[in-house]
Amino acid sequence: MQIDIRARNGTKVTEEIRGYAKMRFEKLSNKVSDPARLELEFKEEHNPSIAEHFVVDAVLYMKGATLRASDRSFEMKHAVHEVSDELSRQVDKFRSKRRNRKTMHRLSNKATGAQPAA
Repeated sequence: MQIDIRARNGTKVTEEIRGYAKMRFEKLSNKVSDPARLELEFKEEHNPSIAEHFVVDAVLYMKGATLRASDRSFEMKHAVHEVSDELSRQVDKFRSKRRNRKTMHRLSNKATGAQPAA
């Protein structure tokens, strides 16, 4: 899985944060196919009335779906952690839907006696 990391609004993304993000999303890469691409965008809100000013947006482009997650927090690492958990849940849900659809299709073919298309 290819991971693209971008920073917006003058945010500095340190090597520590980059390494942490790659480590967190490495687990996710085991669940998706190789041509999948993940775009991470780090932002910092400069509004003093917003307490949780670090924002992480993630977009995962996979075969058959595009999944998005976003989180804001007091710390950049915590926002990365929450986004990775949310994307992991979304990938699990997407994979189970596809798996169930294939199973239901096979069951309906057996019930009707139809041959699966080759």
